[in-house]
This record gives sequence, C-alpha cells and structure tokens, in this order.
Amino acid sequence: MHNDDTQSEFAEDRTVYVREVMVADLPEEMQEEADGAETLFAVHATDGERLALVKDRGLAFDLARQNNFWPVTVH
Repeated sequence: MHNDDTQSEFAEDRTVYVREVMVADLPEEMQEEADGAETLFAVHATDGERLALVKDRGLAFDLARQNNFWPVTVH
C-alpha cells in the first residue's frame, strides 16, 4: 500500500542541495586541485555536510541521482 507520509519522508531524507562554490573560497589544498576552474559545484546533505565537489552542475545532479538522491539547486 502506498503511504504519502513515507514517500515524503524518504524524499526529505534523500534530498541533497547543489550550489555553486567559488574556488577562491575553498581551502588552499582544494584550490590547487581545481585545475584552474573558478567555480565548482558542491553537493550537500540536508545537515550541511559536503558530500561531493565537482566541476560541472550537470555532473553534480547526475552524481546525486546515481546515488538515489533528489538534487535541488540552492543559491
């Protein structure tokens, strides 16, 4: 039987936030690994934990979906 509360709870637990990050705002060792990029895209859990940092917004969304997360853009 379908339960809307369970689906809603699952979606909330599996939501991740994708936001643009300025490389200049990252720690120096991360800046060195950015290969000249000025911006990257971070994928964050709902508690704020950074799960991934990638060069492309589309890749961030694909990565989230491949891991059964629901990506949402944050500004």
